[in-house]
Amino acid sequence: MAQLQLNDVRKSYGSVDVIKGVNLHIEDGEFMVFVGPSGCGKSTLLRLIAGLEDITSGDLIFDNERVNDLAPSRRGIAMVFQSYALYPHMKVYDNMAFGMKLAHAGEAEIRARVEKAAKMLQIDHLLDRLPKQLSGGQRQRVAIGRAIVRDPRVFLFDEPLSNLDAALRVQTRLEIARLHHAMNNVTMIYVTHDQVEAMTLADRICVLKDGLVMQVGTPTELYEKPNSIFVAGFIGSPKMNFINGQIARGFGAHTIGIRSEHMVVDNASPVWTGDVVHAENLGSDNYLFVEIGAEEPVLVRQEGKTSIPWGAKIGIRPLEENLHRFDEKGAPMR
Repeated sequence: MAQLQLNDVRKSYGSVDVIKGVNLHIEDGEFMVFVGPSGCGKSTLLRLIAGLEDITSGDLIFDNERVNDLAPSRRGIAMVFQSYALYPHMKVYDNMAFGMKLAHAGEAEIRARVEKAAKMLQIDHLLDRLPKQLSGGQRQRVAIGRAIVRDPRVFLFDEPLSNLDAALRVQTRLEIARLHHAMNNVTMIYVTHDQVEAMTLADRICVLKDGLVMQVGTPTELYEKPNSIFVAGFIGSPKMNFINGQIARGFGAHTIGIRSEHMVVDNASPVWTGDVVHAENLGSDNYLFVEIGAEEPVLVRQEGKTSIPWGAKIGIRPLEENLHRFDEKGAPMR
């Protein structure tokens, strides 16, 4: 296991500051997810932890040892890349065994570890195949298996699902979740721009923006108690409804936020009335886009199928106990 501490970690490329002073503690065996929009610095931060980039200033601590100047090969990490990075001329077994062979491990130990990892990932029947004979999901599992075989202290995942189609993303996400439960003594750090992946995989999430940590917490904490309008809008799918102007001032705020599941259709005692300008039936849920005179239509989620047609005028009411109020700086108002 490994406990990581980042103390005022910064990274600059010339005059451009990319990581602007990150302070973060990652517990032994924790699954930490870095999430944020493109260009926020999450992949750069992962590369700093891996040793693939030099830290400009600050301290990176592994188990009370400062590792800023320690070579990547000596940090006890294994990294899984977005592009799989498999050797095309090697069979699956040899791809998974390659790192151990470089470390001059014995053949019996190599075979035992490779077969154990392959069985865990359900690719033991693929060991004699070449990467070109595998699907994208199978290739990614081989890349994960190669990392497992190295028996690392820390797993680093850099957007490992972004090259997969929707169905494979769900399947491989499940494999990674199973891996975390099976190897709960290994610390995992996972980078993604997809907040659904973050919500479903993480023990805790670190939300980044412009090289700064905006909030760190469990998925539930970030979803229910965001500490800024940025986090409130980034975490959750579909995103939170935001309403400004006169409607928000009526609630004593610069901006109010309300999630779609906390809006109800109420024609008897509505807070707002408006026209249904679009409806999306997803089978288990129905989403209504309602124009109430705000900057954009508000989204109302209804469970199951509904018969409210496009163009209907309806009344809606937010559940006030779930309403978020933000000031002009985007900070929550308690």
